[in-house]
Amino acid sequence: MGDAEDKQRRTAGRSTSRDVARLAGVSHTAVSFVFNGRAEGNLSPATQERIRQAAAQLGYRPDPVARGLRRSRTAVIGLVTDEIASTPFAGRLLRGAMETAWQSEHLVLTVDSGGDRAKEDAAVAELLDRRVDGIIYAAMSLRRVRVPEGLHRTHSVLANCLPEDDSLPSVVPAERAGGRTAARLLLDQGHRRIALVGGHDDIASVERLRGFRDALRAEGITLPREWVVRTGGEISSGYEGATRILDGVPADRRPTGIFCYNDRVAAGALHASTRLGITVPDELSVVGYDDQEHMAAFLTPPLTTVGLPHRAMGEAATRLLLDAIATGRTPPATVRRLACPVITRSSVGPAPIP
Repeated sequence: MGDAEDKQRRTAGRSTSRDVARLAGVSHTAVSFVFNGRAEGNLSPATQERIRQAAAQLGYRPDPVARGLRRSRTAVIGLVTDEIASTPFAGRLLRGAMETAWQSEHLVLTVDSGGDRAKEDAAVAELLDRRVDGIIYAAMSLRRVRVPEGLHRTHSVLANCLPEDDSLPSVVPAERAGGRTAARLLLDQGHRRIALVGGHDDIASVERLRGFRDALRAEGITLPREWVVRTGGEISSGYEGATRILDGVPADRRPTGIFCYNDRVAAGALHASTRLGITVPDELSVVGYDDQEHMAAFLTPPLTTVGLPHRAMGEAATRLLLDAIATGRTPPATVRRLACPVITRSSVGPAPIP
């Protein structure tokens, strides 16, 4: 709470720490102790409360820039993303990061590179020039990423991606466990003829299939090769894949449950089932993945799905980064996998009786 801060606040017509000291009847140093976290052991609880009440009455808030300079910190963290701002899940991850940072009196400065490597490197350099306390790098989809230049020069954490060189800590969805969860949603309703539709050769597709097979194998069920239909991640992919395994197949030989790579694929599968006259969930149950906002809950029927923990990833990555900033210790380059929650709606029902 130095003279520079007081001068700045007087110029702006706002209360200063010296105003708080006068109203509370204490020294300027006592006010400094309260707002610098040094009050315990130096001031009585009653004095601390009197100072806080005076500050509230005057509408006083300590200057974050001045405080940051004293601590050699700026109370700002950077968030660099590839193309996440253009995805329907961006808001959840960003909100998780921003609200967690705010609770610790930090702001988040966000830069979206549009997937341009040169822009990513430039963004990191710019954030370092602005002396942010640390940086989170977040990706649109789970994949291995090149660590942008300069990211190792500060405390850094990855969200929804893995570093190619395994050099930084990362927070990602527990995709294999999510695949097991999706399978159990169908198995627990008595389904034994279950197919998987959609997906690519990416990490998420591979891990979800592994978990899916894990759960079926535990029940002694073998997944036929022709019931794993990798058609992509769009609505048309789900329509194509579901049509391939349902069209013209007798009811007693076709799947009674379909696990879809994501909610868009599930929307296509629902469309295909409607065209083929197969009712959901009476004759066919469908499970999605992602819990896509403004979509999954509005399909017909509303979609049971496995959610991606985007908000939780933003929160966890920010907490990990803030802990590193507070302690000055770089966290180990480990992978933290967060559980994928189940959102139960109406697209899953008991297996039809033969």
